[in-house]
Amino acid sequence: MREIRYVGDPVLRTPAEPVTDFDRELRRLIDEMFAVMYQADGVGLAGPQIGVGRRLFVYDISNRKGHVVNPELTIDDPGEVVEEEGCLSVPGKETGKPLYAPTVRAAGVTLRGVDKLGRPVAVKARGMLARCFQHEFDHLEGTLYVDRLGKDERRKILLQAP
Repeated sequence: MREIRYVGDPVLRTPAEPVTDFDRELRRLIDEMFAVMYQADGVGLAGPQIGVGRRLFVYDISNRKGHVVNPELTIDDPGEVVEEEGCLSVPGKETGKPLYAPTVRAAGVTLRGVDKLGRPVAVKARGMLARCFQHEFDHLEGTLYVDRLGKDERRKILLQAP
């Protein structure tokens, strides 16, 4: 099973490439991503977090489970919501658990893309699901949640990370 990559790994800072092959390998990768996410007690996992620089992510949060390939994210409600947010790729070096910080996200989004068979996917989201979609989409752009924090908070988190 693949391992989660941590802050400092270049794959987390490199924009992911579109998925072009919708084959058995993609289906296996998605199944493996769910397994890695569940093993780590996460609610979302993007390809770059396991060293795969492809545009896809899986999620299981707020009674919603799914995956999306080649996603596009639209902000429907730009109202700012501040909630604690953490990341499997930014764990504490002593605990190994995600480090949390208040992070600003948009209140509502629409996620569009395709599934592992190339069928269209469209999900409107608010609350924690919207936060999850924005967080995972950021991973595909080479952005981490700590990039959205103020300088002092970002420094505090990164000093605790491996």
